[in-house]
Amino acid sequence: MTRILISTLLTFTFWHSPAYAQKLIEAHMSIAQGRDDGPKVALTFDACTGKADNRILDALIQNNIAATIFVTARWLKVNPNAITRLKSRPDLFEIENHGARHVPAIDEPLLVYGIASAGTPAAVKTEVTEGAKAVTAAFGTQPHWFRGATALYTASSEKLITDMKFKIAGFSISGDGGASYSSPKAARAISGAKDGDVIIAHINQPLKPAGAGVVKGILMLKSQGYEFVTLDGGASQRGH
Repeated sequence: MTRILISTLLTFTFWHSPAYAQKLIEAHMSIAQGRDDGPKVALTFDACTGKADNRILDALIQNNIAATIFVTARWLKVNPNAITRLKSRPDLFEIENHGARHVPAIDEPLLVYGIASAGTPAAVKTEVTEGAKAVTAAFGTQPHWFRGATALYTASSEKLITDMKFKIAGFSISGDGGASYSSPKAARAISGAKDGDVIIAHINQPLKPAGAGVVKGILMLKSQGYEFVTLDGGASQRGH
C-alpha cells in the first residue's frame, strides 16, 4: 500500500492571554491519492486520557481497518486491556506519540482550549520524550510521529519537536470535533472524506455519542470502497 504523505500546510491562528497574543500553528496534511487503486484515507485516533472506546476499537479489528493511534503515557497506564488488543494486531495498528501528560506542546505559558501549555522549551521536550518512552515500554516500538494535545504549536516548539527527529502529524478532517460532535454529525464528517484525507478522531471517550458516529462514518467509507492506511514511519512529507 502507498503511504506517502504529500503535503503539510500551516494555518496560523491567534490565541489571546491576559499578557500577550501568541501565534500558533496547526498542521494540515493529506496522503497520496489512490488514483487507479481506488480512494484512500488515513484514520488517526488520539487516546488522550481516560478509558478506551471499545466501540471504535471493536469495529477496527472486526473489519480489518488500519489506523494510527496516538497514545499518551497517562492513557497507557490505565488501559492494559486495550494495549493487549492493539498489540495483537500489529498489521492494523501503528502506535505513535501523543505526549506524556497530554499538555499542549507549546513553549510559552498560555491556555489553549482551557488546557495549560507545557510553557517552556524544556517542558515541551519532556512531554515529547516521556511520551515516546511510554510507547516503547508498552509496545516495544519507537514512535516516529508526534501529535501534541490540541494539535497546536508555536514555530519554535514545532522546530524543537522536529529537531528531536519526530514528524508532526497533521490532519485534513476533524471527524468528531474533539469527541464533542453528536453521533450523526460525526458520521457525516467522516463519511464525507475524500481521497487523500487524513482524519482525526478520538478513541478515549466511550461515553460520548460521537464514538458511535465515528464507527458509522468509517463503515460508510468502507462500503464505498475506501482503503485505510496508516501514517507509516517511513513516509515522507514535503512542503509547508
